[in-house]
Amino acid sequence: MSWDLFTAAARESLESESRNAELARQVAAKQADAGFPTPAIPRRASMTVSEVNAAARELVEGHFPALWVAGEVSNFTRARSRHCYFTLRDRDAQIRCVMWRDEARRLPTQPAEGMEVKALGRLTLYEQRGEFQLSVAELEAKGEGLWKLAFDRLHTTLTAEGLTSPLRKRPLPAHPACVGIVTSSAGAALHDVVTVIRRRAPWTRIVLSAARVQGEGAAAEVAEAIRRIGRANCVDVLIVGRGGGSVEDLWAFNEEAVARAIAECPVPVISAVGHETDVTIADLVADFRAPTPSAAAEAAVPDGSRVHADLAALSARLSAAVQARVAGERRRVERAGDALAFAGTEALRRRRDALAGAAGRLNALSPLAALARGFAVPLADDGRVLRRAGDFTPGAAFRLRVADGTISAIAGPLPAATEESRGVE
Repeated sequence: MSWDLFTAAARESLESESRNAELARQVAAKQADAGFPTPAIPRRASMTVSEVNAAARELVEGHFPALWVAGEVSNFTRARSRHCYFTLRDRDAQIRCVMWRDEARRLPTQPAEGMEVKALGRLTLYEQRGEFQLSVAELEAKGEGLWKLAFDRLHTTLTAEGLTSPLRKRPLPAHPACVGIVTSSAGAALHDVVTVIRRRAPWTRIVLSAARVQGEGAAAEVAEAIRRIGRANCVDVLIVGRGGGSVEDLWAFNEEAVARAIAECPVPVISAVGHETDVTIADLVADFRAPTPSAAAEAAVPDGSRVHADLAALSARLSAAVQARVAGERRRVERAGDALAFAGTEALRRRRDALAGAAGRLNALSPLAALARGFAVPLADDGRVLRRAGDFTPGAAFRLRVADGTISAIAGPLPAATEESRGVE
């Protein structure tokens, strides 16, 4: 069996560990004829356990290529060292697996018990225990697998805390003076966002808080970039995102650190990750989800031409409103003037009527009124009113005041009969 045929056969061993074991037996049977080197064995009567295990490890690792192994996950454990240990099994057999810390960091989450997966790794032997095992470099689940499982787990946690509730979504400002952006300084997303903002609202300031958006540590950088913008207190709205990519490329925006940084941001956040079909945890927690970075920019700022048209219409409405208000106030002042003039006329008439009534009453009490009715008032030369008969001296002159003047008169002698009969000639 040639080496090329062996490699092809190894790649076909995805479905069954038993087929891999059979392949190993075939290789062992053929390697003497094929001229493969054999591990060096000391020339003595016996070998130590360590020497046997070391030779077995050299044989296994030297003659088996990296291969995919399919099976169900069992007893998955992440040690304090961050190494992961688990078992892959099928209906007939099982194999122990180890995933070292550096490779395990790429796992989006821990696989569930019984999950069907494919593991890419190399066969080896753990010398200290003499255990045959698979050193795993990559672990994939069926379909969306581990990525979907990690997404659902975090989504459930954040939903229970209310971070994805529509009730906590904040409205976007209509006319932001400054827009913040969290993305890669070298990515196409930044160019798209800046281009749209400059076209629609060139008066808007733009502040970039740069971060890596892909790879190990990207989630921590994005979260810190969001908090940095929040501490600066210099923007009215924040766009967080990147261009399209695979699920793994976009995974930083499915990390809990980014989700919590978005939820804590003091200004509304627009999430724009990938393309329209890509939905991330950041999209669910953000105040507004845009399908692309360009769409995020359009949502963040108004269209300048529309703003100018709205301002012109507002100016016309304001002018019409002012004119209407002035006309209304003029009519109100005119009505108030008419009412004031009428009130003045009425007040003057009432005062005139009151004065006329008082004059009438005063005239009724005037002596002139009595004279007009035919009475006369005798007056002495010194102007005294002669009221009694004894005030007259016979033969003395006096004046009689009548309605239209004064008449001279002389007092005659009094009749002799009685004092009461004294009169005037």
